[in-house]
Amino acid sequence: MTTTASHTPESEGTSDGGTAPRPARLIQNEATTEIPVHLLFRDGPDPVSVPLRPMVVARRQGTGEQPRLRRPVQPKPPPVPEVDPDLVERPARVLPGAAGVLAGACGAAGGLATSWWAGVLPPLAVDALGLPVSAGAGLGPAQWAAYTGAGALGLFGFGGLARGRTGRAWVLGLFGRYRGTVRRTGLLWVNPLLLRRRVDVRLRHWRSDQMPAADGNGVAVRAVVLVVWRVRDTARATLAVEDHETYLRECVEAALARVPVETPGATRGSVEATADTLTQLVVRDAGAVGLEVFSVRPVRVEYAPEVAAAMHRRSIAALDAQHRATVLTSVVDSVEDTVTRLTLRGLVELDDYERKALVKDLTVAFCVGRGETAG
Repeated sequence: MTTTASHTPESEGTSDGGTAPRPARLIQNEATTEIPVHLLFRDGPDPVSVPLRPMVVARRQGTGEQPRLRRPVQPKPPPVPEVDPDLVERPARVLPGAAGVLAGACGAAGGLATSWWAGVLPPLAVDALGLPVSAGAGLGPAQWAAYTGAGALGLFGFGGLARGRTGRAWVLGLFGRYRGTVRRTGLLWVNPLLLRRRVDVRLRHWRSDQMPAADGNGVAVRAVVLVVWRVRDTARATLAVEDHETYLRECVEAALARVPVETPGATRGSVEATADTLTQLVVRDAGAVGLEVFSVRPVRVEYAPEVAAAMHRRSIAALDAQHRATVLTSVVDSVEDTVTRLTLRGLVELDDYERKALVKDLTVAFCVGRGETAG
């Protein structure tokens, strides 16, 4: 039978040579490296190299050890919304309105000519137009084909006429496919088979209702926001989202949930900083769907109804404390200035007791005077 000898911390030998060699003490721990104890307190000049293994430094349960401080990890920015890169606004193919009028007039003239050819044109119309008397060929296949062609030409000519207005655009589509955008003004001819969606591309502003938000201390507030924006890419604004105005409103609400809103009475610089941060967030989210946002500015901020009374009392208390501190500072400065002038000009000679009494009397007098002035 073999036995295994274990190292135990028994008697230590002398470092300068003894009767028995000194056993090596080891500190064994699952979370540290094994280090010989005698090497920590050795006085010998010759260093001894000790092979080191990777150490695991962590907190052990029940020992009270504190973990090492780690650098704060910067949160990753949320991903930018992505839209089909091929969905980009491009001009649609349209014709001047004169082409549509000419085609419609030709269709109407072809219908009259076919009626005269078939002999179904009323005599009064024949006399008014100055046409010769027709022999009346009747309504045969040729006449019906002529009617069909003239009617189709007239419908396409007059049915495609449209009026373009400044600040308005049409997004055209055919069987669900984007076919271009019309931003031209005046009388135009657009293919009547195309589906038209009117889009307002003027500079617009939107004043929201009261939206939930929070200030820098996490107190609930209600903010009214003014957004100045316009549609930059009509294709994305119309086809990338169901309703671009609703999408913009949701972007503003999401930005208010992430940015602390300054309460009434804040400095102009902090208010401008809040507006700039809100604008950057909304521009980042709304730009993907073709919306150009110029500014997002809170125009009215109020405390939420559930905390309004408490915050009002807190504001009054803070103003009262500030006023008292201002009055006290003014009184102390006045007393100090009075005592200093009396002493430097040699009007009075005061010891410590008299100086304290004078300061007390002057303080009471100035405080009473301030109170009567304020009343």
